[in-house]
Amino acid sequence: MNIIANAIDVFDEMSEGRSMAQMKQNPDKIILKTDLDDATQMVTISIQDNGCGMSEEVKNRIFNHLFTTKAVGKGTGLGLSIARQIVEEKHGGKLSCDSQLGKGTEFVIEIPIGI
Repeated sequence: MNIIANAIDVFDEMSEGRSMAQMKQNPDKIILKTDLDDATQMVTISIQDNGCGMSEEVKNRIFNHLFTTKAVGKGTGLGLSIARQIVEEKHGGKLSCDSQLGKGTEFVIEIPIGI
């Protein structure tokens, strides 16, 4: 939920100053995909958006405890840190991120089944 909430927050920020015509021409999208790989016994969940993306500097820090790019009072910097902790420590999985400035961001959650 933290990952989806962050995408929505980015869209809110991006919509400031955009006309309705601009928003209709390039609508905000969040695409969720799931896959079960029988061979590896892994469930993969992909959460992809067409937002503004992140710089390498930001991308390298997003899972750090208390790191946030949000304005004071709007974010705690706990969401992605907790998400990674849940996926990796509690479920033995992996949480990764791929992002390109101007093109969007994709988070991939991989969780083994049967643990």
